[in-house]
Amino acid sequence: MPDSTSGRTLRLADGRSLGYAVGGDPNGRPLFFFHGFPGSRLQAHVLYEAASRSRASVISLDRPGFGLSDYKRGRRINDWPSDVAEAADALEIDRFAVAGFSGGGPYALACAQSIPQRLTGVAAISSIAPLDGPGVAASLTRRARTFLRIARYTPLTSALSLYWLERQARRNPERLIARLAARSPPADGALLRRPEVMTALADDLREAFRTGTRGPNWDLGMLSRPWGFRVEEIPVRVHLWHGDADTLVPSAAAHYLAGAIPDCDARFYADEGHFLILDRERAKQIMAALSSG
Repeated sequence: MPDSTSGRTLRLADGRSLGYAVGGDPNGRPLFFFHGFPGSRLQAHVLYEAASRSRASVISLDRPGFGLSDYKRGRRINDWPSDVAEAADALEIDRFAVAGFSGGGPYALACAQSIPQRLTGVAAISSIAPLDGPGVAASLTRRARTFLRIARYTPLTSALSLYWLERQARRNPERLIARLAARSPPADGALLRRPEVMTALADDLREAFRTGTRGPNWDLGMLSRPWGFRVEEIPVRVHLWHGDADTLVPSAAAHYLAGAIPDCDARFYADEGHFLILDRERAKQIMAALSSG
């Protein structure tokens, strides 16, 4: 069960609840973390140790329809910065860093484009890229391309697939993670099999589907469509981390982002995969970069 720091909510101006968790150094520099897909605020647990050492406070938000956050009909990726800014105001935080992992990457980039004046740092970790970027869609597996196409054009069909995933996540999330580890590159497999990682990700997967599949299905559809802003217009520096052995989000996505974002500090790792954020040394590097601006 979530404790007092991992199961909080705040009320937004439109009446929605926004779920969040807090970890790291409670008196440290604030960082808002945006989970991957599927995921929840609990995913930020992997950064807490590094955050404490870097004197950073991590505030991890559930996107609408995930975890403790209410669903928002018709939302867009570039609506998210308003939610983040409102959460920061409610928590009496003026300026802050943002970091997005995997499917959370676009949301960090949306903040970089929309509210740059409030940001002290931006990180995109194993982030997806706009599918209309050169070479991005072609780099995906045929199965991934098909699934994203279904999510974009026939969301009812993708909802059925997510319903199956939800049932598995509720019954035995450890089995899902073990299957993912078995078909992952060696670096990812080793990380995913660590007992503490398995436990944390199982809790996160259950929480992602706390209120069903409606939020995740809408999120997936948005990730498959144009994002509503151009990464070429981001006015602040973005730190980017990506493993060249990533099979879930091939590094072509990150190479596109690195070339398109005007000021991008991109770091690629030849033998690492999608879950490099789970590596303690990488987590330390991420937190150190965000602490330096």
